[in-house]
Amino acid sequence: MQLIDIGVNLTNPSFDEKHQAVLDRAYAAGVQQLVLTGTSVESSEQALELCVKLDESGQRLFSTAGIHPHSASDWNGDSTQRLRSLLNESRVRAVGECGLDFNRDFSPRPQQEKVLEEHLALAVELKLPVFLHERDANERLLAVLKDYRDHLTAAVVHCFTGEQAALFSYLDLDLHIGITGWICDERRGTHLHPLVREIPRGRLMLESDAPYLLPRTLRPKPKNGRNEPAYLAEILREVALHRNESVEDLASHSTACARAFFGLPVVD
Repeated sequence: MQLIDIGVNLTNPSFDEKHQAVLDRAYAAGVQQLVLTGTSVESSEQALELCVKLDESGQRLFSTAGIHPHSASDWNGDSTQRLRSLLNESRVRAVGECGLDFNRDFSPRPQQEKVLEEHLALAVELKLPVFLHERDANERLLAVLKDYRDHLTAAVVHCFTGEQAALFSYLDLDLHIGITGWICDERRGTHLHPLVREIPRGRLMLESDAPYLLPRTLRPKPKNGRNEPAYLAEILREVALHRNESVEDLASHSTACARAFFGLPVVD
């Protein structure tokens, strides 16, 4: 049984000096390929460096390149060219993380929308999929996406945590959906239990979003409280339960979906 973690923040400082050990535990748990998330120009460059350094085979580690909406205010005249350069690298398989976050508003909303459009234009130009972030911004994200969707190869709403109307609106645009350990959270994630049944095969992918969102159903819980890609199997178990699928079946179709979306090689 093989799994693909489509979203891991391996450049996070909590993983410093631990990268290889984290990857070894992931591989032992069946997570055979990982996509490292870029959330700024600098972290996108670091993610690519980790891919090259930690995976000489070129088969297991890949990355994205983009600027998170929290950091949209950091966008400057060099950002487009630096991202374009990264996105032309063979290990970089998607544009993002990019999108809109009207929950925390760490960057002004008009700036978030401008930077999102810059990312979407790059995705169209380079014919790459998009790795999207959305919090409390479903309607505005849809409004921006609709002008680009016919020209995009694909897009995934990563770490989906919304309600039914939001889910259906994304599926209507033929978007993919990423599910994290949020579904394992009895305090705020139970609304996802019936919703994951509505995500068609070929549109559902799994992600740890490590080191964030440690699955609260995980037993035993790590003493450090840090999420890791190795715990993707717990997310698999929870999603399979609520889709009334076997873990083997869900692993098979979600992995095939991720492999097709990011254009990843088959690992023996």
